Amino acid sequence: MYRRIIHIDMDAFFAAIEQRDQKLRGKPVVVGGSKGRGVVAAASYEARAFGIRSAMPMGEAMRRCPALVVVPVRHALYREESKKIHAIMRSFTDTIQPVSIDEAYLDVTDHIEEYGTATEIAIRLKKRIREETDLTASAGVGPNKTAAKIASDYRKPDGLTVVHPTRLAEFYDQLDIERFPGIGKATAKRMHALNIRNGAELRAQSRILLKQKFGKSGEWFYRMIRGDENRPVKTGHKRKSVSAERTYFDGLRSSESIDEALSEIASRVAKRMEKGKFTGKTITLKIRFSDFSQFTRSRTLDRTCNGPEDLVRVAKVLVRQFDEDKPVRLLGIGVSGLESSDAVQTEFGFT
Repeated sequence: MYRRIIHIDMDAFFAAIEQRDQKLRGKPVVVGGSKGRGVVAAASYEARAFGIRSAMPMGEAMRRCPALVVVPVRHALYREESKKIHAIMRSFTDTIQPVSIDEAYLDVTDHIEEYGTATEIAIRLKKRIREETDLTASAGVGPNKTAAKIASDYRKPDGLTVVHPTRLAEFYDQLDIERFPGIGKATAKRMHALNIRNGAELRAQSRILLKQKFGKSGEWFYRMIRGDENRPVKTGHKRKSVSAERTYFDGLRSSESIDEALSEIASRVAKRMEKGKFTGKTITLKIRFSDFSQFTRSRTLDRTCNGPEDLVRVAKVLVRQFDEDKPVRLLGIGVSGLESSDAVQTEFGFT
């Protein structure tokens, strides 16, 4: 049974934020030091068309594109945008491994029943990110982290590439060797000297030769090109909450439709809690209206949450606090203050 991994990579993240905020879309923009000094921290795709790249001296970038727009770095803003994007990711799965401020791996294997396919999850993720941040992301879907990583870069910007496990060899074989993670310029040069220029030629090499020429990396190359990879998506943090949410692009108008939606979301949250063997006392409702105003309301129970019935009951009470005559665009339910349900049972003497 293969896993379903998604790699999300924001498109020219720093530069795209500045293009959005300063109404510079369509123009060549770089983020970095002042004109003539410093280096390029990030470049928009319009600037990249002139050969401008990160770490390039700003003077060289200006010579390549005299119309270049240079804006200063705003790290605090980029971190806040990153938090928003990771929150969107966590509404689909808690198994997330951030790689940097603008990219992350998601393991959605355990959430296929909720959404149908990993591809559908990737489509929804991209749509949510665009709607909530006005930024684009590229996504790759694959049976392992390498395939997902390569796929996310395959059709940038705003791309989506899906690599099915039965087509993995076909996908890898046609790639230039430089497209594979871990093969930099120096390693690629050594491979070229061995007439290894693409995935098919790498696959044709024996394990012995690759280990002789590249040491431990050679063993990795041999296994990687065959899809023999099971690196997990490492969350690296203790889970603090379990949640699920859904966007309704046409808007929910009646209390009946809202209650029905809350029941469906509560069921998903309860399944996630059951799968993770978690329980908690604080239930939070998230709601967004058609004018994009967004609110949260929470209530803490005097006992641990007992399945979807408690979630629905509390969520209905919280949603009734809003007397808004506007369609509802998003609903979410979360449970925080998590404990292991096994530990809770032991505390109360159950066996």
